[in-house]
Amino acid sequence: MGTITQKRVFNKVTSPVQVSGAEAMMLSLIEEGVDIIFGYPGGAIMPVYDALYDYRDKIRHILVRHEQGVAHAAEGFAKVSGRVGVCLVTSGPGSTNMITGLADAMIDSMPMVCISGQVGSPLLGSDAFQETDVMGISMPVTKWNYQITSAEEIPEAMAKAFYIATTGRPGPVMIDITKDAQFGTLDFKYEKCTKLRSYFPYPKVKKEDIKAAAILINNSKKPLLLVGHGILISDAQNELEKLVTKAEIPVASTLLGLSAFPSRHPLYVGLLGMHGNYGPNVKTNECDVLIAVGMRFDDRITGNLNTYAKQATIIHIEIDPAEINKNVEIDVAVNADAKDALYALLPLIKNNKHTEWLESFKKYEQEEYEKVIKKNINPASGQIKMDEVVHMISEKTKGGAIVVTDVGQNQMVAARNYKFAEPNSWVTSGGLGTMGFGLPAANGAKIAMPDREVIAFTGDGGFQMTMQELGTIAQSKIVVKIVLLNNSFLGMVRQWQEMFFEKRYSFTEMDNPDFIALAGAFGIPGRKVTNREVLKDAVDEMLASKEAFLLEVVVGKEDNVFPMIPVGESVSNVRLE
Repeated sequence: MGTITQKRVFNKVTSPVQVSGAEAMMLSLIEEGVDIIFGYPGGAIMPVYDALYDYRDKIRHILVRHEQGVAHAAEGFAKVSGRVGVCLVTSGPGSTNMITGLADAMIDSMPMVCISGQVGSPLLGSDAFQETDVMGISMPVTKWNYQITSAEEIPEAMAKAFYIATTGRPGPVMIDITKDAQFGTLDFKYEKCTKLRSYFPYPKVKKEDIKAAAILINNSKKPLLLVGHGILISDAQNELEKLVTKAEIPVASTLLGLSAFPSRHPLYVGLLGMHGNYGPNVKTNECDVLIAVGMRFDDRITGNLNTYAKQATIIHIEIDPAEINKNVEIDVAVNADAKDALYALLPLIKNNKHTEWLESFKKYEQEEYEKVIKKNINPASGQIKMDEVVHMISEKTKGGAIVVTDVGQNQMVAARNYKFAEPNSWVTSGGLGTMGFGLPAANGAKIAMPDREVIAFTGDGGFQMTMQELGTIAQSKIVVKIVLLNNSFLGMVRQWQEMFFEKRYSFTEMDNPDFIALAGAFGIPGRKVTNREVLKDAVDEMLASKEAFLLEVVVGKEDNVFPMIPVGESVSNVRLE
C-alpha cells in the first residue's frame, strides 16, 4: 500500500509532501489538534484505518460496539471538553447507524466531524455492496456535508469541516470519502480555514440592540432570565453571573442550560419546562421582562404558545438568527454570541434590587418541597425513590461530578435533583430525546475528562438500547459509574399512559435480564440494591471504586415524576401530583 503505511514524524506540515489520501486524513486531523477518535472499522474505510495504525502514538482510537455509540460518545466528549468530537465509520449501515447521533448533535448544537467511508467513485449510484446515499440522508441533520471523490480534495474539505463545526452555533459535519480517494495520492499541504464566503458565524453586536435591552432591564420590576445551552457554548458563565448579580435578576435554566449557573446560587430559581420547578414555570407568566440567553424557546419550555409570557416584554440574545421570532414573538432581539452580548450589556446595567420579586418565588419553592420533593428525597417507607438516589449522590459528590443521563424519567429526576457546582457538568439528549444516549455519551465524557467523576443515570429501557457499550468500557478501561434506575417499565411512557390513557399500559412493561451478571460478563463489578437500608453503602462502594461500576437500584414500578405540565397546556398549569 506504499505511502499509506509510511509514517510521518512531523507534527505540522509546512511544505508539500506526497502522501496517500488515507494518510492525508490522519495528517489533517493532527493539524486540527485531534488526539481522540471514536470509531468502528469496515471495508470502505479500511485504507484510513490502515493509515491510522501508524499514527497510534498521536491519535487514540476508541473502538465502540455500535456506530450509534460512535456519535453519542463524540457528543459526550465535545460537550464537556469544548473540543470537536471526531467519528470514523464505514459506508452503508456504518454511516446510517450514525445518523441518529448526527440528528441528536444537530438539534443540541454539538461540534462534531464525522468521517464515513464510501464505495469507489465509479460505483456511486450503482447500488454497490454497502453503498448508501449518505449525502442525501445526512443533509437535514448536519450543519454541512461533503463527499470527497479525489485525494486532492481532502485538506481543504477537512479544514472547512472543522471550521464550520466549531464556529457560530456549533453542529455536526459529515465528510464522506470514497475508497479510491483514500488510495489516491496528493501533494499534502494544510491550511486551516478561517473564513468562508457568505458564512458569517459571529454576528456583530449592535449597540442599539444592547442599549434597548439595557433600558428594559434597568426599568424592570419583575425580571426573569432564562439561561440556555448557548451560555456554555460561548463560555459566558462569568459574564452571566456578573450581570444577574449586579441587577439582582432571578435565573432559571433550560434542560441543556443546566450547570451554566451554580445550582445553589441565591439567584437560581430552578429548572424550566415540562418537569421543571414550580416557581420558574409559573413566574414566566408573571414577569414583566423575560431575558432569554442562548436558548430556542422549544415546546417543552413554552407549553402552549398562545398563553406563554403574554404579559412580558421579551429580550432574546441568540447567535442563530433562525431561532429569533421562530416560536415566540420577540420585542428586542440581540443576534450575537452570548458572551459578546453580555459583555457589551454589563456596563449599561444599573445596580438594582428586586427583593420582593425574589421572595415571591419562595412560596412556590416551599409548596413544591412539601408536596413533591420532601417525600421523594426522604421517604419514610416503601420502595426506593428515583429522586432519593440522585439526591444522595449529589450530596456525596458535592455537585462536582459530570452527570450524564439517558432519556426518560431517569433524565428528569437527575435534572431536578443534582445540584451542579461546576460548569459543563451536564450531558443529556435534549431536543431529540434519544434513548440509548447515556452510556456511550458517558464514555465520551470520561475520555475527555479522565480526572473528573462521571456518573451516568439511566433507566432499564434506555440502557438496553446501547448496553453493548459495556464492551467499550471494558476494553478501553473507562472508569464510568453507571446508576441504573430499574422500574421494569418504559417509565416515562408508562407515566403518560397512567395519566392520559386510563392506565392502559400498552407494551411498556419489561422483562429484564440480570444486569449485574451482564456487567460481570464484561468484567465490570456491580451491585443490585432492592432496599433502602443498604443504599448508602452501595453508593459509597460505587463512588470509591477505582474502576467502572454498575449500581442497579430497583425503584417503584409506578412512581411518577412531578411537577408536570401536560402537553399543550400553559406553563402556569403545573401539576404537583
